[in-house]
Amino acid sequence: MQYARLSKEQFEELHQEFINFLASQSITAAEWKDIKTNKPHVAEEELDIFSDLVWERVLTNAAYLEHVSPNQMHLFALQEDKMSLIAIKVDEPDIDITTKEGYQWLQDNLGNDKVVFLSASKEYGEKPNVDKFTLIQQGAHITQGDLFKWFSRFVEVK
Repeated sequence: MQYARLSKEQFEELHQEFINFLASQSITAAEWKDIKTNKPHVAEEELDIFSDLVWERVLTNAAYLEHVSPNQMHLFALQEDKMSLIAIKVDEPDIDITTKEGYQWLQDNLGNDKVVFLSASKEYGEKPNVDKFTLIQQGAHITQGDLFKWFSRFVEVK
């Protein structure tokens, strides 16, 4: 398994896609039931393969990632050959930018010495989707890139 197994909720959401996946392998509903009962290791392998296929598709289509913590924001634009980063750090201990008030403070104080902007870019390793997945495992979320686009007006994106 290259990524992580989908959760029960994710499998339920993708129920029809999983049926199609099994059908593409000529596995009927009755055969799947038998596999789950009599060959649980095979069933586990099928779940893992399907999970990897879903993750591969999701990661290939992802264009932006965001990771926001109380005093930092890491915004990633995922290009074909590299990822670009806009990092914002707030050196004000009473400000939590994960709250509405804290984020408003950040927007109102972009020129404040307590707000630090950085940008960088990094070429992907051998497997770009693994690099993206690693960021997700560290707490990043796939987004439409609204924050990246907004903050890119204030920092040169590399």
